Amino acid sequence: MQTAMYCTRCGTKLDNSARFCTSCGAPTTPGHTGAQAAATRRLRKVRAGKKIAGVCLGFAEYFEVDVTLMRIIWVALLLMPPHIGLLAYIICMIVLPRE
Repeated sequence: MQTAMYCTRCGTKLDNSARFCTSCGAPTTPGHTGAQAAATRRLRKVRAGKKIAGVCLGFAEYFEVDVTLMRIIWVALLLMPPHIGLLAYIICMIVLPRE
């Protein structure tokens, strides 16, 4: 008798032969770790869903947080007295590769 297999990240019921979760994409095999997935992840500008240059969306995907939260962080950095957020955003617009 086979037991049901569930994703350890989101709890979705999976087929026993599944290598990745169909909902969140997390690997199901013990050989794949989060560190390996993070090593293949790259910081980049994202075109789909961007508002200005795709920098906030790229950072949100890289750090696996909500894009709205990332935009709020960038605005907070922009409003700080030395306006470091504006300089950092412009540098990221120039330096980060496109998707």
